[in-house]
Amino acid sequence: KTENDKIQKLEESLADNKAQEDIKPRFYMLSEIDKSMKLHYDNGFNNTISLNSICESFRDFAANKLKLYYDISDIRSFIAGMAVSHFILMQGMSGTGKTSLAYAFGQYLGNESVIIPIQPMWKESSDMIGYYNEFTNRFNETNMLKTLYVANYTKDMYIVVLDEINIARVEYYFAEFLSLLELPDSEDRKIRIISDQKDNDPKKLKNGEIKIPKNVWFIGTANNDDSTFAISDKVYDRAMIINLDKKAERFNVPDSQSVRISGEYFDKIVAHAVTEYSITDRNRRRIMRLDEYLRTNFHVSFGNRIMRQLEKYVSVYIECGGNEIDAIDDIVSKKILRKLESQNPVYIKNALPGLYEFIDELYGENVLPRCREYLKRIELSV
Repeated sequence: KTENDKIQKLEESLADNKAQEDIKPRFYMLSEIDKSMKLHYDNGFNNTISLNSICESFRDFAANKLKLYYDISDIRSFIAGMAVSHFILMQGMSGTGKTSLAYAFGQYLGNESVIIPIQPMWKESSDMIGYYNEFTNRFNETNMLKTLYVANYTKDMYIVVLDEINIARVEYYFAEFLSLLELPDSEDRKIRIISDQKDNDPKKLKNGEIKIPKNVWFIGTANNDDSTFAISDKVYDRAMIINLDKKAERFNVPDSQSVRISGEYFDKIVAHAVTEYSITDRNRRRIMRLDEYLRTNFHVSFGNRIMRQLEKYVSVYIECGGNEIDAIDDIVSKKILRKLESQNPVYIKNALPGLYEFIDELYGENVLPRCREYLKRIELSV
């Protein structure tokens, strides 16, 4: 009888512990965010700044506050890239300021960027957003998950930096995000976090899913060396690409301050740029002729996705203070000519002189310097 009493008490104790565990939230940090956001107010945004002013004031802010110096054309490419896609891929030699640029933009917005160091063993989305631990009955909450959750509460712009993005295979661990970011309606961009739902789960977690809000941008920094994986066409096609190959000269600027911009307002001024500026018919015909030439001579073509990206990029780049030809030169070199790298290198080298000549015929000699420089790089690598 005494032994049976002990067993019964032990069972009751275990049941009580389980009941207590069930009461505790599985998502401790997200539940704490729910509490803190009761006092959050969305105000203090700058709703008058233009895209051109964003480019110039951000460049001055980075130089003045952080001693980071960038060419204005790189800043325009960065802002125009954000207008086109929520996934930016920044490439270049080590030390050219890829991570620093993404970090500086968060400082400029008054909303510090979240740096996620990619790990070589990552293979799926749970490596970034966390996983449920069956043993502890708790969810392992990551900085990525917390950032997505807070962004669902506010209107601020959020920058998530995927540092050294290609130290693991991007098309594995970021595949689900790539697909969701393609969806035209941001309300449909929901990623599953957990398989079930409990009453005390966080408020913004619906049916075990969290929305990837449209005020979040993912910026991947990539080094191309022997320690990294090649980035696939699937990733390149969906990303906007920024090449940082050299450091800008130092320059003096007056005192500069951060500027708080909401994601909604950024979308609004981007939409205005698309309405105000569009690629000219002449340049649209030129691009179609280039597409035809590449298909005929290199069996390379670009689809509707890249054409949509190109048209929006050109509009926003002009609104950022640039000109149409510079924008075309930039995006054609990074999104279209890049596809030549997947072709037979010997054939490419022999056929490049004809492509040089065709581009000069379309636009004029040396009018597209980035395209010429990119083709020269391909030629020298063979």
